[in-house]
Amino acid sequence: MKNINLGIIEDEPILRKNIDQFFSNLPGFELQGSAASVEAFVESVAAATPLDILLLDISLPGGMSGLEGITLLKERYQTVDIIMWSSFEDPDKIFRALQAGADSYLIKRESLTTIRDAIQTVANGGAFMSPSIARKVIDHFATQRQSQSKATPILTDRQLQIVDGLVSGLSYKMVGAELGISVETVRDHIKKIYKRLHVNSKAEVIRKRMNGEI
Repeated sequence: MKNINLGIIEDEPILRKNIDQFFSNLPGFELQGSAASVEAFVESVAAATPLDILLLDISLPGGMSGLEGITLLKERYQTVDIIMWSSFEDPDKIFRALQAGADSYLIKRESLTTIRDAIQTVANGGAFMSPSIARKVIDHFATQRQSQSKATPILTDRQLQIVDGLVSGLSYKMVGAELGISVETVRDHIKKIYKRLHVNSKAEVIRKRMNGEI
């Protein structure tokens, strides 16, 4: 199994040092760059650098914020998945980050092992959110479904349940267990969801959900 190529953007020196040391000594990870700002990271880490996951602080005072930097970073490192790293549980910041292209959202009080698990999950094609963030997302969708109850649904109720499971960071196996269906049935639904939405990845499905398109 290949190493996960990791980048870190965090302006708080002690916190960044702790994260750097943890992942620098952790088998299965290759720390490709660490910086206090989007600008410094872009300057020090070449566009051709293999980068799988970027842990990005949402609020970076004094320059470009993490939220503002998502588009630039996605364009420069075209295969990277971005995990927003924040002290905020403000729904507006959460949805703005995900709508801008972030792939997952973590609260800074999470342990280093939870951060490791989140990075591994996203690197393997999944999504990961801190439990408190996932709850806010589900509550948002519940309210949204009520306001759109008269609209013609793009997806079936079961397919929407599966999409909400993906948004909450559940694996196919966990979605199946929660809904009482097999992993094969989940995969079959996923194929149909992709076809109906005209997308090719879970990230696109999640973004459409976050944008209120489904």
